Amino acid sequence: MEASRTTAANVADVLIVGAGASGAAVAWRLGSRGYRVVCLEQGGWIPPHTFPTSHSDWEIHRYTDFNPDPNIRARPEDYPVENSESCIAPLMFNAVGGSTIHWSAHFPRFHPSDFRVRSLDGVADDWPLTYEELEPFYDLNDREIGVSGLTGDPSYPPKSERQTPPLPIGRFGATLARGFDRLGWHWWVSDSAVISALYGENRLPCNYCGPCDIGCTRAARSSADVTYWPRAIKHGVTLLTRARVREITVQNDGLAGGAIYYDSEGRLHEQRAHLVILACNGIGTPRLLLNSRSRHFPDGLANHNGLVGKNLMYHPFAAVGGVFPEKLDSYYGPIGTSLFSHEFYETNEARGYLRGFMLQAVRQSGPLGTAMGGLVGQGIPWGPDHHRVFAERFSHMAYFGVMCEDLPEEHNEVVLDSTLVDSDGIPSPRVRYRLSKNSERMLDYGIARAREALEAAGATEVLINRVLRPSGWHLMGTARMGDDPNRSVVDRWGRAHAVKNLFIVDGSVFVTCAAVNPTATIQALALRTADYIDANRRNL
Repeated sequence: MEASRTTAANVADVLIVGAGASGAAVAWRLGSRGYRVVCLEQGGWIPPHTFPTSHSDWEIHRYTDFNPDPNIRARPEDYPVENSESCIAPLMFNAVGGSTIHWSAHFPRFHPSDFRVRSLDGVADDWPLTYEELEPFYDLNDREIGVSGLTGDPSYPPKSERQTPPLPIGRFGATLARGFDRLGWHWWVSDSAVISALYGENRLPCNYCGPCDIGCTRAARSSADVTYWPRAIKHGVTLLTRARVREITVQNDGLAGGAIYYDSEGRLHEQRAHLVILACNGIGTPRLLLNSRSRHFPDGLANHNGLVGKNLMYHPFAAVGGVFPEKLDSYYGPIGTSLFSHEFYETNEARGYLRGFMLQAVRQSGPLGTAMGGLVGQGIPWGPDHHRVFAERFSHMAYFGVMCEDLPEEHNEVVLDSTLVDSDGIPSPRVRYRLSKNSERMLDYGIARAREALEAAGATEVLINRVLRPSGWHLMGTARMGDDPNRSVVDRWGRAHAVKNLFIVDGSVFVTCAAVNPTATIQALALRTADYIDANRRNL
């Protein structure tokens, strides 16, 4: 028999589960339109002074309580993930701001072609919307959070002016750009969700103090906790932290009724709502849907066609590091927001695979990371050569990440584990994922091009990590969008086909994943969904 639970007296207009990039954007947009919004977040606020970058032992934290893998990090708000059947381990961070706390903040948009993969290349599926439909919401999101960069990139259609100038690429970036120039390849400075000048309230520009992927003490990085959430709360949004949702309730009419959640003391509560929005990422959302069983949905909420949890996409990522004779100061500044190349972004069948990849410049870590091997995982040997090799590598290395487009395949999936549970007894997700032959060929081709670019830039040694295991930063595709209810979970607005008052706004709705970081697209889609909800409020 279930323990008694407390039911909130108020029925919210909108209940959002998850306070990360997409949940925050929706909360702000609907809160500003007068909706009574409640958001449940299983993590809490992280005070800026507690971020590792404000402490001298910051690298230790990256390997422990700020590790990208929740199984290693094991904070009280985390849940374990069974990932032994996956060659890539997922990154998730539970907090106000979600994984924008543990975020490099590289902020590209999808290309127009990314929405038309089936039409152009005969694989995967087309999105039920176009770049042009999403473009106003890309622009809106950029204005609201603040993006640094430079317009004019020939690999994109014209963009709106960036809110602040591009971050300096420094000696590190100039060296890599030299390699691209010698080869005649495209490169451009990154659009970054890191401001380079004053923007917004109480936000200082980036001062290149350290690695952005484990928190920003100056609020220069445009994470959801410093952009959307303060304004959403001013508009009356209620944010409940340390609230771990167990299931979405289903009413007698088959509609979503709200959520049952545990507080930090393990007590059960119920929050009712007229409309429910899930923003729990590409693993958390299918986990919650699959755990929300009822007589209407015995296989999980909105899982009428068995597709919830299927078609998981990551972005297979190879790390290729070059050792340079000159000092690059490559450990200074935001880790992944310098420059990139889309030279190999579009399909060219002569290369032996379909779709493409991005070459992303990635800075080196600090001394501890260098000694342990950095992204390439080839640690510096102990013994008489240790100091010599360390001196050759530290501040002398630059990386290219080969970020490949992952095609959706149903066998790549998130299911509920039969035995593993979190601290409240909720079944944990089991991730099954393997690389496709297309991805294998793309990785090999991309690694060869990264080596070529590093050597053209002057690298004297190249080190390779063919598949970086802790690179599951981007969790996509597990509740896919589409016009056909038999082949998708949600429609073109993120509305569940089988539950008309249930919406999903995180990366799980992605049809394809492109070859770029997804957060700009996730937030643009979330804002678009919020506007759809508002425009149709009488019919929902």
